Amino acid sequence: MKKLIYAIAMLLAVVAGSCIHNDIPYPWIQVNFLELTAKGQSGATTIDSTKLTATISFPEQTDISAVSIESYKLTAGATVAGNVLDKPIDLSSPFEVTLSLYQDYTWKIVGLQTIERYFDVEGQIGQSVIDAQAQTVTLTIPDTRPLDAVKVLKAKLEPLGGSMEPDLADGGTIDATKPVSINVTAWGRVQKWTVTVEQTHVNVRTLGVDAFSCVAWIHGQFEAGKPHGAQYRRSGDETWTTVPETDITTNGGNLTAALSHLSPNTSYEARVFSDGIDGETVTFTTGATPQMPNSDFEWWWQDGKVWCPWKQDGEAFWGTGNKGATTLGQSNTTPSTDTPTGIGTAASLETRFVGIGPLGKLAAGNIFAGYYVRTVGTNGVLSMGRPWTDRPVKLRGQYQYTSHEINYSSSEFRHLIGQPDTCIVWVALIDSEEAYEIRTDPKDRRLFDENGPEVIAYGKFQTSETTTEYGAFEIEIDYKSTSRVPRYLLVTASASKYGDYFTGGDGAKLLLDNLELVYDY
Repeated sequence: MKKLIYAIAMLLAVVAGSCIHNDIPYPWIQVNFLELTAKGQSGATTIDSTKLTATISFPEQTDISAVSIESYKLTAGATVAGNVLDKPIDLSSPFEVTLSLYQDYTWKIVGLQTIERYFDVEGQIGQSVIDAQAQTVTLTIPDTRPLDAVKVLKAKLEPLGGSMEPDLADGGTIDATKPVSINVTAWGRVQKWTVTVEQTHVNVRTLGVDAFSCVAWIHGQFEAGKPHGAQYRRSGDETWTTVPETDITTNGGNLTAALSHLSPNTSYEARVFSDGIDGETVTFTTGATPQMPNSDFEWWWQDGKVWCPWKQDGEAFWGTGNKGATTLGQSNTTPSTDTPTGIGTAASLETRFVGIGPLGKLAAGNIFAGYYVRTVGTNGVLSMGRPWTDRPVKLRGQYQYTSHEINYSSSEFRHLIGQPDTCIVWVALIDSEEAYEIRTDPKDRRLFDENGPEVIAYGKFQTSETTTEYGAFEIEIDYKSTSRVPRYLLVTASASKYGDYFTGGDGAKLLLDNLELVYDY
């Protein structure tokens, strides 16, 4: 019987052993370009390990459709899939390359090259429209000028080192009764460009007005070389105000006049004039000047361990990462009676390591316009942005910051260990259909990209300097376009700039109070 029991035990051991498999996960190490150089580049390569991009600038004379990579250095042990960098690559559009070490990371090598192009003729109205992709030039002249003898003032369609045929670099005359063909030669290739000249009987045009709340921009066209200007007035007024020359910029026959100190929610009229001729009168209405709810952080309530920066049972505008932080510890965004005036409350954002040993994680104190969606493991998903259609030009506030040496980091920011932590406050306006979703899980990470196509405007303030009392900050909001209307306003503050990557100094603390959106320059 003992022999039988022993035999069965041995059999079970063999069967069990045959079921054992290796389910130990590979380490999660982000693979980065540490260095990257290309033949013919200008300046140093910009490597962004957060966006996985390496950006290389090139002068005009470099053919970026066949760029030779001279050298590169990767995270130790990593490889380039397919050895694609061993031969010339085409950087006329972003080039994707896969770097591998346990996991694959898709990087983009971006080539930046600006080729100066212009084509100006005598008496043209507005600016020439140059389409490098379609290889076309379109411009307009008054119908009082003949098409069969259009005088070219200056022209350049080719990159440095290239040539045009006919050569119009120093001027010349063209017969524009039909489209004019110009052969542009560069890097051994010939492109056929087409120049089209149109006529108009209108020499002055008021194209439109981009109106914010207290500022606006009048756009117009005039015959280049003629006197020009712009005017505006409140609707119903008789007297026009002429825009100072210092507030007018021109490009060829294009004009933009900047207005400031306008009244919100008010109807105005504007026009462009030139050489005694007035353009069309355009009516525009300025926007409102709303402020963000609870921007002085006076309203707080506590839901269990989670501090909430709004009135209990009231409508929330601000969100925090407290729901994530309290899965392993306490709220790290809380009210503070340490304020600039000693009265009321401010927002205290503190970076802390929450949890115990390997079960913990660095949680950066933060506050943002939006709400916390959910926790995935120990990572957060946030909805950033609140509906907003008005366009501020600045964000002001008061702050006090205690920096701390960075002692926790993700793999891509190991080089920051030992450096002082940096706080950040940033503001953006976007025109996407939905608020911006943030995901901090490294396996499914999505963070805010200030250069994203949905971003209309962006500005930031950051410092690593410890202060012993409150100071003021002012962020000028830089607009990519004055014509696009936002759908969401994003305002975010954090005690640790790279908190989304769980990188920062345990103990860094940002006190924030009295935020104000400014609508006038």
